[in-house]
Formats: sequence, C-alpha cells, structure tokens
Amino acid sequence: MSRLSRIRNFCIIAHIDHGKSTLADRMLDLTHTIAAREARDQVLDDMDLERERGITIKAHPVTMAYQARDGHTYQFNLIDTPGHVDFSYEVTRSLAACEGALLVVDAAQGVEAQTVANTYLAIDQDLELIPVINKIDLPNANLDSARAQIEEVLGLDASEALLVSAKTGEGIGAVLEAVVARVPHPTTDAASDRETRALIFDSEYDTYRGAVAYVRVVDGHLRRGERVRFVAGERDYEVKEVGVFRPQPVAKDELRAGDVGYVVCNIKDASDIQIGDTITLAADPTARPLPGFKKIQPMVFTGLYPVDTADYEKLRFSLEKLAINDSAFTYMPESSAALGLGFRAGFLGLLHMEIIQERLRREYDLDIINTYPGVVYHIHLRNGTMLEVENPTKLPDPTTIDRIEEPIIKAHIICSTEHIGDVMQLILDRRGTLDHTDSIDGQRVMLTCVLPLNEILIDFHDKLKSATSGYASLDYEPAGYRADKLVKLDILVHHEPVEAFSSILHESKAESRGRALCQKLKEIIPPQMFAVPVQASIQSRIIARETIRALRKDVLAKCYGGDITRKRKLLEKQKEGKKRMKQIGQVNIPQEAFIHVLKS
Repeated sequence: MSRLSRIRNFCIIAHIDHGKSTLADRMLDLTHTIAAREARDQVLDDMDLERERGITIKAHPVTMAYQARDGHTYQFNLIDTPGHVDFSYEVTRSLAACEGALLVVDAAQGVEAQTVANTYLAIDQDLELIPVINKIDLPNANLDSARAQIEEVLGLDASEALLVSAKTGEGIGAVLEAVVARVPHPTTDAASDRETRALIFDSEYDTYRGAVAYVRVVDGHLRRGERVRFVAGERDYEVKEVGVFRPQPVAKDELRAGDVGYVVCNIKDASDIQIGDTITLAADPTARPLPGFKKIQPMVFTGLYPVDTADYEKLRFSLEKLAINDSAFTYMPESSAALGLGFRAGFLGLLHMEIIQERLRREYDLDIINTYPGVVYHIHLRNGTMLEVENPTKLPDPTTIDRIEEPIIKAHIICSTEHIGDVMQLILDRRGTLDHTDSIDGQRVMLTCVLPLNEILIDFHDKLKSATSGYASLDYEPAGYRADKLVKLDILVHHEPVEAFSSILHESKAESRGRALCQKLKEIIPPQMFAVPVQASIQSRIIARETIRALRKDVLAKCYGGDITRKRKLLEKQKEGKKRMKQIGQVNIPQEAFIHVLKS
C-alpha cells in the first residue's frame, strides 16, 4: 500500500452550533492524538473569544493517526472550520486543502441556512461529502426529518448518513471508518520528483518566529534548510522549520506530498505571505503555480481610531499582525478632523467586525473608537464616470451626481411556518423584497429575499431572532448593486458640519436618524456661553434641529432694589455680549461625545 493511499485530508462543515468542534474532540480522543491531561472541551478552539462565545472563528488543522479495521494505519489531516456566514472565507480556503468533508446536521434543528451555503462551497470544490446527523441523543431529535431535509434541500443521498452523538461518543468509530472508505486519497501529478508545489491556505504571526504559513503540500516535498520561493511574492527564503499540528505544532524533518502542516522561514514582514500563494523550491521553481483563491471583497467598512492618539503606531502594528492571521480583513490609513489619525477597515460582516475589535482590545491592549459602519457605494457622475465611495466625507458635490447605487444581497432565511408573517414584515421594513419561498418540511420554510446590505448592518440579526423566538437562521451572498433614493445626512453644530457624524442612507430614513442624532448630541455636548443650534441637513435643507441652551451669569444678583432702568441696562449689555459671542464663538465637541454617539 503506497504512502499517499494511507492519507485522508478532510474538513468538518456545518451551520453554527451544530457540533463541529465537539465532533473533532471525539475524533482526537479516539485516535489518542492528545494526552488525557491535555483533554478539554473544544480543543481546537484555542482563542479565548472562541471558547467564550462557543463559536469557531479560525480554521484549525490537526494531524491524527488512525488504526483502521483493515489493519492499516492512516494519516488523517482534519481541518475544523467556522460555521458563521461572516467566516465563510475561512471555509473556502480550508476546502481547497481537502479531498472530502463531513457535513454535520443537527438532528433536532435540521438543515439550516449556512449548511446549504457550505454544501454548495464543497460541491464547487468537487469534494466527497459524507452526511453526519449529530445530537441523536437529544429527546427532540427527529432523524427522519433530518434525512428528508438532507435529500430535499441539499440534494444528497441520506440513506448512508451516519448517526452520531458527539457529546457521548456514539457512532464516532463509524465516522472514522467512513473517512477511510469514502474520502479519496490525495494524488500527485508532479512532472518529476523534484518539482515542489505547496498551497498556502492560512497564516499567523508568531512574535519569535515571524509569519508562519499553513500549507498543503500538493507535489514534491519541503525540508528544513532548503531555500524556497514564494511565487506571487517573488521572494526566496531558507526554511527554518516544518511540522504538523497535533494539535500543537510538532517539528518534522520534512513535509511530503499530501501532508498538511506549517512552514517557518523567519519572515518578519507580514506582507510577504499571501494567502493562496504557491511555495516551490528556489533551485528548481515550478512553472505551474497553483490557482490559489479568489480575492475576497470586504462588505462592511468602519473607521478605527485610538482613544489615545499616542497609540496610533501601536494600532498600525496590531492591524498588520491581525491581517496575517485573518486575510479577509483589510485596512488603510485615514484621518478625521474630529478623531485624528486612524484607519478605514473592511470586514465581511458585523460579527467579523466585532471579533476584530475585541481581539484588538484583548490581544493588543488597545482602547479604540469605531465609527458608524457603512458599505461601498457606486457613485455615477453626470460626466459618465463612476466612483467607489465607502466614506461619506468623500462623496462628491451632489449637483455632479447622476445616481447612487448601493450593494444588495440575496438572503436565505430559514424559519418556522408560524413566523413567516413577522419575518416578511421585517424584510419589508428593511426595504427588502421577497423573491420566493421553499418548503423544507411541514414545519419550516426557506425564504429567499433581496435586501440592501446597509439595512442589515446593525440589528437585523437580533430583530430576526426576536421575531422567531431564536429559531431562524440567516445566510447571504452579494447580489450586485441597485440604484435608489440615497442621500448624505450631515450633522451641523453651530452651523459647521461635523464629518464624523456624516452618513449615507435612504431618503425615507434620513429624518428619523437626523432627529435621533440631534437629540443625543443635545444631551452630550456641554452648554456654552451662547445658544448652540444642532441641526441635521440633507444638502442645504435642514430636516431636524435641537438647541443647546446658553450658560447665563445672573447679572442682576448685585441689584438690591433701585430703578428698573438699571436692571434693564445690565440685561441689554449681557444680550449684546451673547450676540457678539455667537458671531465669533466656536464649539469644541469633547472626545467623549464622539465616543458616545459613534458607539451607540
């Protein structure tokens, strides 16, 4: 039996909270990959945030040795993948390093939105899919319904679906045997034994060893001490260490075709590693680099600014390291008159944005402000040119604009039939349209709708869960751009626009948001020596106004009786002073006001 025929590269894909990480734990137990003293729940979720929230954020590879019933020992290279829609790029890259996938479905909840999306990703990569029905120990588990949904919604044969309980360990042995029997072993098509091609599917930054590349060796080998070339980066390095994950890094002398592991080359510049790049030997470079991955486009943008301006360089360094660890995250420098120097950061979604901000606070000890999240708009000018604008302050003169197009998404929402009315009302409230509905079984339906991306940024997911008692699931994909009545909302404080509060939104929602912002600023900005107007405007039209009252000294305090004309003279003098102050006065908005408004 050849070496390659004893290797199985596979991943676990599913909707969030269907038991992927727990299933991986049982596999590690059964193959004795980790010692009993190291055992814990969700072994592969090594980030504090992952363990606290019970979600997988990063794909985690691990190599296991399995003694099969046929008497042979097989090398399993498993990659545990995230389930949330915001981390689908992690799933895409993991699938490229595999030949098969375990598709996990919760026996109680059935097929959900992300299950469908991940299945299509795996089919696109031409992977062998093994359906696994998990949580069969639950009292409300419905195996017949789960099988029917796998066949009707996913179009897979559920007759050989494996029944397991990752919690109790029931059926795990059958899963490992199915991996041996049904997942194809890796193949190599190297022109010669000397040709080396390895795909970089992930990376991380280590303080002591620099950038570490996670690789799947497709052809040839990678050995310690050899000089290798990163094809896209056109840079040569000496390999300092290669190894595999068990699940902690374990150094080896070499990685050969079919192996999944890591490569350390003491790369200090984070930008030298590109996800999807090919590693080959510098002495005999390949003429056939691997195809890599489609460049991911961020969907949500926000400004990140340090609360203490002295932390700007620390923030830049931290973002550079995070970008290696998460290739779907992008950033570029920008400055604001109100907040100083900072960065415009791009994310795949709201949870992705929240996780990155939390990692900045925890892992890099940074206190940051983030501006109101927005999306990329297509601005079509009257002269025929088109601009891409993600920051409202960069919007050109309204008189030169022909139309503004906003990104739209196609969303798949799975909910119970009793909640259809509430979900449809939520879709209509967010300027969405229902495309069609598909019945999953007697109790659940999948609604396919088209929505503006900007409308789901803040609290759409929370409102969806509230409307469906927590049972709905959501998955979405970009669906191009659409023109609509979009306007730029400006906030004026003492007749001066404040850039940090500007936003692009639909005309129908501008007035309510303008009123809310004016009201909040009135509460936060301290009173001045003169009355300060706070206004919301669209172009030159004022749509909302609040007035911050003036501080007034009691000029009559020293008057104990006397003629009324004396009191009137003092009040007239004060009035003139206030009028003069209002003409030349400036309002300094405190930093706390920006933080309070932008965080709310």
